[in-house]
Amino acid sequence: MFIWWTIVSFLGCILLGAEGWPAKEGYDFKPYQSFIRLRHKQEKSPENSRNKGIHDVPLRSCENKYCGLGRHCIVNRGTGQAECVCMEHCKPHYKPVCGSDGEFYENHCEVHRTACLKKQKITIVHNEDCFFKGKLDLNPVIKQDELGKDLSDCSLFDLLKYDDYNSDKHLCLEEFYRAFQVIQLSLPEDQKISITTATVGQSAVLSCAIQGTLRPPIIWKRNNVALNTLDLEDINDFGDDGSLYITKITTSHMGNYSCYADGYDKLYQIHILQVNVPPVIRVFPESQAREPGVTASLRCHAEGIPNPVLGWLKNGIDITPKLSKQLTLQANGSEVHISNVRYEDTGAYTCIAKNEAGVDEDISSLFVEDSARKTLANILWREEGLGIGNMFYVFYEDGIKVIQPVECEFQRHIKPTEKLLGFQDEVCPKAEGDEIQRCVWASAANVKDKFIYVTQPTLDRVLIVDVQSQKVVQAVNTDPVPVKLHYDKSHDQVWVLSWGSFDKHSPTLQVITQASGSISHHTIHTQPVGKQFDRVDDFFIPSTNLLITHIRFGFILHKDEPLLQKIDLETMSYIKTIGLRDYNCVPKSLAYTHRGGYYFINCKPDTTGAVPPQLIVDSVTDSVIGYNGDVTGTPYISPDGHYLVSIDDVKGLMKIQTFTDRGEIQDAFDIHTNLHISDVAFQASFTEAHQYNVFGSSTTQTDVLFVELSSGKVKMVKSLKEPLKPDEWPWNSKNRLIEGSGLFGQYLMTPSKESLFILDGRLNKLNCEITEVERGNTVIWVGEA
Repeated sequence: MFIWWTIVSFLGCILLGAEGWPAKEGYDFKPYQSFIRLRHKQEKSPENSRNKGIHDVPLRSCENKYCGLGRHCIVNRGTGQAECVCMEHCKPHYKPVCGSDGEFYENHCEVHRTACLKKQKITIVHNEDCFFKGKLDLNPVIKQDELGKDLSDCSLFDLLKYDDYNSDKHLCLEEFYRAFQVIQLSLPEDQKISITTATVGQSAVLSCAIQGTLRPPIIWKRNNVALNTLDLEDINDFGDDGSLYITKITTSHMGNYSCYADGYDKLYQIHILQVNVPPVIRVFPESQAREPGVTASLRCHAEGIPNPVLGWLKNGIDITPKLSKQLTLQANGSEVHISNVRYEDTGAYTCIAKNEAGVDEDISSLFVEDSARKTLANILWREEGLGIGNMFYVFYEDGIKVIQPVECEFQRHIKPTEKLLGFQDEVCPKAEGDEIQRCVWASAANVKDKFIYVTQPTLDRVLIVDVQSQKVVQAVNTDPVPVKLHYDKSHDQVWVLSWGSFDKHSPTLQVITQASGSISHHTIHTQPVGKQFDRVDDFFIPSTNLLITHIRFGFILHKDEPLLQKIDLETMSYIKTIGLRDYNCVPKSLAYTHRGGYYFINCKPDTTGAVPPQLIVDSVTDSVIGYNGDVTGTPYISPDGHYLVSIDDVKGLMKIQTFTDRGEIQDAFDIHTNLHISDVAFQASFTEAHQYNVFGSSTTQTDVLFVELSSGKVKMVKSLKEPLKPDEWPWNSKNRLIEGSGLFGQYLMTPSKESLFILDGRLNKLNCEITEVERGNTVIWVGEA
């Protein structure tokens, strides 16, 4: 007996000494080439199709149909349509596994095929219980020969009998490892980090390069959250080879992923997924007419990942060779500046934006003609200059004022006594006990530059202002005390938060659908949670931008509850709860960036008055992935998703962070200020392409803060008079708002207690003051529809 064990030990030492035994500290690495493939369609075999009896049917309908594991695509001879059916057989491949149904399967494919045939979910169970069930020849032999009493009675012939998987009467190294359950894993040093680049909208497969004998199933993680166990609609395929399949890539998917063999997480591979987005371009103005001798400017704004390179053509010819003192490119090529224009400067100027993902272009037309020649283009331009767009709408005690910011001129004054169009109701009926008829406003929303929705909290209604006629056309009744509006452009809906009473006793959420339609509107209640409507404290819906034109989900914040309720904006129903109790966080406000798909949550102070750092929630997994370092305060995201500005009034700190093209967050700089920021507005830079500046108004002081986000340059615009006191503006914390003027806008507006101030963002100075406008703290910008 001693001799037999000596032989086994000697063989084992020789074999394992040659290949290495895994240690706790690491593994012997073998060269192995990882691969990454983009998959758009399921591969089909014409031979398989002939076996199905459909060899005379074209296979084109199966080319782009993916059926999932255990199934394949066939063309129905009767309908000619592609159908997914269960596989009839799997390729011969012996890699035995146990299923969650307790059965033994020869390989992973058989598990998925059986699950399809039985129409039930069967997963891989990582134990050997099923191997010792059923009719096994070894059981009676052990009982008969009493081999279980003395393991030394086992011989090398038993290894050959029971562990010769390919029945070639020889034990290869892999079979010997299987017999003794030896697991050896390897990952080449040059494949520890893998970088993948894909374009938004594509599908992609990330393959794990960890290999070895008896390799356990591969586990994938994103931000330390395991993906295999989550039911994600866009990450739902983990094949036999351990690949990660993303069905439709978005910018939210960019970032770091890791893979490792189950139970061996010390050996892992990192995948960095970079998502490129083709450029999207806008020009301003689309057309303009100028008289000879004046200056003309044509601006171009393009966004994409990575940042696109800009170029200009005039009538299809590159303008670069023609640049001169009279014709120049400014702001990194994003602006064509023509001084002392001449007739020959007339033309179609095409801005072209290019990056690795694609190309986009748009045309800005310039007409140079003297005032005596009234061409159609000239007339259109002049009418546009005096048109209804590019105005600030200010809602204040004495009604509504429409203001043109360049010359600070009033274009329209809607009085409180004015009648709604076609109705007898007044814009602001006189309240009982008031000597003067006055208006009370809280929140407003721009709907496609066609309508403005604005709340009247003391009248329990929302007014709709038609921009074309500059008249109030409809009043929509709401729950008591409506205080907040948000326009969901993706679904053409206006969301309304009402307090129920002035002490916020029974807040509710309502939705006005088809908001941009010229129809009679009404409100719809959202689905209650626990059959109660009185738990809503606030809501958050991310804004769209040039690259992200559709928003599918939003969040509802419940009063004093450490959680977020995720809502489907299309069905207006709750679909998930994200718990924050482990972080002792009752959410106060949120911000979202599409670069990596992260939500940043500002938490309310705890019972001791301490404010915890911001939390980060990954929108891909709906999981809290930790704190945003030590950053506290209210988060704001720039329109391009590139900058995160966090303002902590308690610390007197404004912290700037940036997001890379791979979704990584990086600290930029801090600004210490005692302004007590009330509101912020972002403005595209006039000196640099792909950059933004931010303006901040003060809760208590008369200055406005200007910050150039690319450099950290700071400036103050001073002497803008006292704002409303916080207790004079009960509807929200922004007792002095600041409103920008769109993508190409040069002007900003901020109110004081009794005046309006229009700032010139290009020159960083005061443009004008408009007096005798009391409590004008509801302002909306309307561009060209």
